Amino acid sequence: MKKRKIGTRGIMMITTMSIMIAAVIITAVIGMIGVRTTNNIGIKNYKDTMTDGYNTEIKTQVESAISIVSHYYNLSQDDKLSEEEAKEQALEVIRNMRYGTFMSMIEDKNIGEVQIDDSQIVFTDKDNQQVYETGAMNDPTLTQRLYDCGAKFTREVEKASSPLLNIFLTVILPLLIFIGLGQYMSRKLIEQAGGKDALSFGMGKSNAKVYVQSTQGIHFSDVAGEDEAKENLKEIVDYLHNPDKYTEVGASMPKGILLVGPPGTGKTMLAKAVAGEANVPFFSISGSEFVEMFVGMGASKVRDLFKQAKEKAPCIVFIDEIDAIGKKRDGQIGGNDEREQTLNQLLTEMDGFEGNNGVMILAATNRPESLDPALTRPGRFDRRVPVELPDLQGREAILKVHARKIKVSDDVDFHTIARMASGASGAELANIVNEAALRAVRDNRTIVTEADLEESIETVIAGYQKKNAVLSEQERKVVSYHEIGHALVAALQTHSAPVTKITIIPRTSGALGYTMQVDEQEHFLMTKEELENKIATFTGGRAAEELIFHSITTGASNDIEQATKLARAMITRLGMSDTFGMMALETQSGQYLSGDSNLVCSDQTAARIDVEVKQIIANCYEQAYQILSDNKEKLHETAKVLLEKETITGEEFMEILNR
Repeated sequence: MKKRKIGTRGIMMITTMSIMIAAVIITAVIGMIGVRTTNNIGIKNYKDTMTDGYNTEIKTQVESAISIVSHYYNLSQDDKLSEEEAKEQALEVIRNMRYGTFMSMIEDKNIGEVQIDDSQIVFTDKDNQQVYETGAMNDPTLTQRLYDCGAKFTREVEKASSPLLNIFLTVILPLLIFIGLGQYMSRKLIEQAGGKDALSFGMGKSNAKVYVQSTQGIHFSDVAGEDEAKENLKEIVDYLHNPDKYTEVGASMPKGILLVGPPGTGKTMLAKAVAGEANVPFFSISGSEFVEMFVGMGASKVRDLFKQAKEKAPCIVFIDEIDAIGKKRDGQIGGNDEREQTLNQLLTEMDGFEGNNGVMILAATNRPESLDPALTRPGRFDRRVPVELPDLQGREAILKVHARKIKVSDDVDFHTIARMASGASGAELANIVNEAALRAVRDNRTIVTEADLEESIETVIAGYQKKNAVLSEQERKVVSYHEIGHALVAALQTHSAPVTKITIIPRTSGALGYTMQVDEQEHFLMTKEELENKIATFTGGRAAEELIFHSITTGASNDIEQATKLARAMITRLGMSDTFGMMALETQSGQYLSGDSNLVCSDQTAARIDVEVKQIIANCYEQAYQILSDNKEKLHETAKVLLEKETITGEEFMEILNR
């Protein structure tokens, strides 16, 4: 169960209540002890006084009475006798009488021995046969009358206790107990709340984690697909291991390295590999951990982090997601003062007046365009290392690295799997391998096959198969012609990727079917004709619906979105329009994230762009429609086979097409 931290107010309230309760309890205990002590002392004095100097017979009776009176308190406390029972036993020996009767016995001279207290008078008859008691009265002549009647009388001498002892027992001792108990409880509550810094919420203290070397850590051999980034970082590790080799030439260690790239490409994993390879202290912290509610606390954390790092120099400090504190300063009034103060402190620590000798900064972000120019300049971050999506060779290497963790069949062709996973990041490839292993377990197998990997690619791209989805016969027929329309247009055009799979099995992503195309090799450039052919392939599904059923459905929504996006890019960014030529009509922001585009033209130009986009899509649609019209028989034949099998491979499709 997770422990909840207690705030300052809660700790103080609990401590105060605890001290008050303890005070009441201790006061009550001391009071009880005082009552019992007083009673016992009084009885003891009474016993000593009454029995001192008298005959043995009266001593025996008085001692018996006193014994019962003394036990009256103890027996009632120990539950051996109730209070009423103790009183009854005492009254059997000591009889009560009125003060008037006592006066009459004095007049009759029937008084033997008398013990006078402040509140009562205990006496015996003349023959000392019976002990009596009565309440004390304000009687000034009592002493003279007792003397005249020949009685033996005495009064208890009260022994006053020391005033210092009384003060110590009633004031000083309880106060010391309260203070000690309060200190103890406060210490325990603070420990439960998270330590001595809990009351300050850890303000100004760095939360950086110091990496501890382990044989099970990540090394450069565990990172594949990013050879250029690895070489940059290997040089840093080599500098830390062999500084003399570099200082002999006059080279110095880079002060900072900035890893940039899309999410999932392995920036953090590369940092872990550096931590696993370096023999120096490695501090790891996230940029969001510098963000504080109070102004100045983030800057204090930066100072504390670099203070710790300088004490252990040479060392490496890794700041993940540095864009959380390194955003550009806009200079607007009322901006985020806390973030700007944190950034200013980071700039000073990295390359300020004092410098940061021996401390190398390693940072990662997927939004380099948002970072402050003062942060990314040489002297602070001397190198920017791109960690891009892996190419075909890199994807194959990444798949092999992750395949070490599972049992894979010997006939798996990782090159084919890498071609099918075009555009996948390292994290997605790791997920593909894991999904393949899970699929093998679901089928009660201990070996992962190539079919498992192929299916896992489709799972990552389009989601799981919807086994419970029930389409009507008409809908299945429409989906079949739609997907065959894509495949036929792609296969009958030049400069198009070959078709590898066609299916009409619904997926959890919402797709009722899809056509997979896989390039035989990587393409880094595309011609205008290739882009137009790609748009024609997108529109092939809608063209097939209109050609066969003379109606259109909602199944082409994603195709229309992709075709429009590609056609607009041809005009605004790629300079493939006869009207606008090589004009840049939009800018792209968020290169590694959303990739949003913003038009940089007038409203009239934007309207003309829309006309151009519509014209390109219309031309490609006409091209796709014409291809399907010319091959209508093949369209019917392949759609019929797909409707029966639900899934056909690229080889089966090409076999039908080439008949």
